[in-house]
Amino acid sequence: MTQQDTPPSDGQLDVQSLFSPQFAEPEPVAEDAVPERPRRRAVVAEDEALIRMDVVETLAEAGFEIVGEAPDGERAVELAIELKPDIVVMDVKMPRLDGISAAEKIGKAHAAPVVLLTAFSQAELVERATEAGVMAYVVKPFSPADLIPAVDVAIARYNQIVALETEVDDLVERFETRKHVDRAKGLLMSRMGLSEPEAFRWIQKTSMNRRLTMREVADAVIDQVGDAE
Repeated sequence: MTQQDTPPSDGQLDVQSLFSPQFAEPEPVAEDAVPERPRRRAVVAEDEALIRMDVVETLAEAGFEIVGEAPDGERAVELAIELKPDIVVMDVKMPRLDGISAAEKIGKAHAAPVVLLTAFSQAELVERATEAGVMAYVVKPFSPADLIPAVDVAIARYNQIVALETEVDDLVERFETRKHVDRAKGLLMSRMGLSEPEAFRWIQKTSMNRRLTMREVADAVIDQVGDAE
């Protein structure tokens, strides 16, 4: 590698310095102890105080921490977005905003899964609730044997959906990273005289040593070496 092939060091990552033998190795990372699993957190929304107390008691006895209570749908949405609980248990018929509309807003905000409480089991209601993103519903009057399994199923389904969405996002990011890394490899091969395996290994090692993503290293190479062409 000649001086004229060295890219300018005006970026955040100085490519020239990374070829230096004095390049610092990464510091060891301390291993943290695995924390205990926290209690699951719940928000309860019900305009009838006695029923709300019953739901709160049922969830608390099942080990949930009740982090918020709401007497209407609008307050339920506010609490869900603010607190990001593990579950929202909410009545369908409430003042200011009905449960299905509130569930739809909570779902769009990606705040929490929702279990609806309803006095009726109607196909139209179930269809609307499903379209709103409700994970489960329970018909009143209910017992702990009805509510808790529905809550558990709702949390599990919601977590599966979030995991799938995250997986899709990861695949998109990996595809974009591969495109950037391939371009950076080409620049290192043409400008620095490296072979393809050497160029990839250099990007990989720099990523590990600098605790940067391979995308960040590739972008620095593209910015500096690419601009030098």
